[in-house]
Amino acid sequence: MSSQPLRHVAVVGATGRVGRAFVRELLKTGTHTITALTREDSKSVPPEGVKVVKVNYDDEASLVSALRGQQFLIITLPLNAPEDIHGKIASAAGKAGVPYVMPNAYTYPIERRDADEESPFQQMYLARIKEVEDAGSAPVMLGCGFWYEWSLSLGNPWFGFDIKDRKVTFVDDGKRVITVSTWDQCGRAAAALLGLPESGPRPSLADFKGRFVKIHSFRVSQRDILDSLHRVLGTTDADWDISYETVEKRRKDGAEELSKGIPTGFVKQMYANVFAADNKASDYAGHADEANSVLGLPEENLDEVTKGVVAIVESGKSLFG
Repeated sequence: MSSQPLRHVAVVGATGRVGRAFVRELLKTGTHTITALTREDSKSVPPEGVKVVKVNYDDEASLVSALRGQQFLIITLPLNAPEDIHGKIASAAGKAGVPYVMPNAYTYPIERRDADEESPFQQMYLARIKEVEDAGSAPVMLGCGFWYEWSLSLGNPWFGFDIKDRKVTFVDDGKRVITVSTWDQCGRAAAALLGLPESGPRPSLADFKGRFVKIHSFRVSQRDILDSLHRVLGTTDADWDISYETVEKRRKDGAEELSKGIPTGFVKQMYANVFAADNKASDYAGHADEANSVLGLPEENLDEVTKGVVAIVESGKSLFG
């Protein structure tokens, strides 16, 4: 291992929401050569300064060739990505000799020994981490909770808000505090992490080998979010249709929707679990050691970020596009 920062960084999904934030912040440092792996038929264009390599994700030789010589791989995948693609990328990274991989496990920090065997969400993320380990690379996970912009802008199955129609469904009493992060904070965290020396006196990248890098932007409840929306929009509770559902009902409804082939049923279940009072991991920033100070991450303004979310919603642009 080197006492210098890693130089060669590859990114899968460099034009996606969080992938773009990673690339933008990494470019600001001027430290790394960044390679974006994209599908052969992709028309998306990464930021200037990023080397683009077209790959066939079903052709291992194509992936291995693209990843050879890379020192750190960041994997970001859309919700509709084929289930086996993460494993294919992780396997190719191991065969290409990539020493570190950040798996597509941007979630609440999970300790394998404490994982809920009945939770399909935790098991999915743990499986992705294991795919990296089994392939021979060292996983470095970004524990960031839910993405604030994504969760607030997409409607009821996520944070329960419909900003356009001024409706919100509070889970239980709406006062359960959870930890969340913005895309920009995730990008800053990745850039700061890869700006550390690979090894040597702390802090170094090696300190986070096989661990979650726990960061956050805010500790908020649904009630806090609605209050922020009031400040941004100039509204009050009287302007909103406020309803309430129990965690148990959200879970049950999500399971039923999923059984009927409604994909957002998965989302409804996952978010209900995080708002559950017995979920100790959902507010990790309130009781766990974090990397915010180690990485020098800034404090963010909740209302400024909420204002940006409102702009996204009012633009009518799909976050899935």
